Amino acid sequence: MEKLQNLTKSDLNFFINQNIQIDLPGFVISLLCAAILSFLVQLFYIKYSSTLSNRKEFAKNFVILGVTTTIVIMIVKSSLALSLGLVGALSIVRFRAAIKEPEELVYLFLIIAIGLGCGANQLLITTTGIFFALILIVFYSGYLKSSKATFEEKISAGIIIDQNITDAQIDNIISEIKKISKELKFVSMSRNENNTTINLDIRPKSFQNLTKFSGFIKKKYKNSKVILSYDDELSL
Repeated sequence: MEKLQNLTKSDLNFFINQNIQIDLPGFVISLLCAAILSFLVQLFYIKYSSTLSNRKEFAKNFVILGVTTTIVIMIVKSSLALSLGLVGALSIVRFRAAIKEPEELVYLFLIIAIGLGCGANQLLITTTGIFFALILIVFYSGYLKSSKATFEEKISAGIIIDQNITDAQIDNIISEIKKISKELKFVSMSRNENNTTINLDIRPKSFQNLTKFSGFIKKKYKNSKVILSYDDELSL
């Protein structure tokens, strides 16, 4: 029993007092690799991200975050005591940075993965994985753009005229819309003594045709408004 206790104490002292020397050239190479990969992710984020926030402002922290994570992992992996200390420190620290969109969180995980991989000296695996992720980003971004372009052809048009126009005038407006559209679908119409509102779904031949049509409506009816909407509302 006493031998077992001594053995346990010696093992515990070994892990606590463990202090492995970090190879300086390998440490520098890991830092450079983390910085380069993080910078690549930063460029891809700025170019291919669809977030509405300031991408350059958000991405400027990527390289620092990747290098910092690498330093932490390189130091912590050499000592069990430091590893336990890191767990305690992270339980105290509270990060207040607001992540507005899930896409931002995905890129942050990529940067953290770079730091973890480079810090663990798994440079080849980390580089391969990050390049594979970047290739996926390029292909997926192209796929989303093509899908969005197809979907964006359908636009909801709202025409608001501050007067009660005649049936002939309404027919004239519909005829003008048909000239610039591949497809037209009537949604709703409301009329009263002071206002006429027409709502349509259209597939325009080109965006230029839409601007010309809105100009035609404004010129013919001074107190009018044309609203074109696709996700975000656009008033002309």
